[in-house]
Amino acid sequence: MNALIINCSPVRDGATAAIAEIITRQLSARFSVRSVCIDDYNIAFCRGCRSCHQTAECVMHDDVERLMQEFERADIIICVSPSYWADVPGQFKTFIDRCTPWCNTHEPYASLTPGKKGYVVALRTGPGMKECERIISTIEHFYGHLEIQCCGRLGLCGVEYREAVESRQKEIEAFCGTIMEEAKTDET
Repeated sequence: MNALIINCSPVRDGATAAIAEIITRQLSARFSVRSVCIDDYNIAFCRGCRSCHQTAECVMHDDVERLMQEFERADIIICVSPSYWADVPGQFKTFIDRCTPWCNTHEPYASLTPGKKGYVVALRTGPGMKECERIISTIEHFYGHLEIQCCGRLGLCGVEYREAVESRQKEIEAFCGTIMEEAKTDET
């Protein structure tokens, strides 16, 4: 099985990246893993032209197509997102907006191979889980429109810097264990 881990933050070496690294290490024991950062991709803003509602293709050609090839290759997709003003970072939201050609709310639409499983890890600096829930909801909504089955979520509060991730490592590893167990069940 193939797993795709997405650091939804443009920060390549912060807390979100540290969490993505732990997940990558853990899942590499069982899956072929590809880990990417949203900042690895050049993605322009959606123009709102709605051409994709008629053609299932975007009029712009940039790295959205390349990242969607990663989605197509993956059986399991894990988005790791920090809170930027109580939601996903703008770079990741821009990607979501540009995935309208794959959105199942209009015909025709470009579709991914069925059977993909999606997981979300959300982190925030403050103590309340409400912001994490909002981030999780955004990503699960995105998954739903791509017909990716939402299978698990983890919210981590009180995580601002990379150093704070170390104390949460066992929790993250347990989450990865759940992903691997569910995959084992799916294979039988």
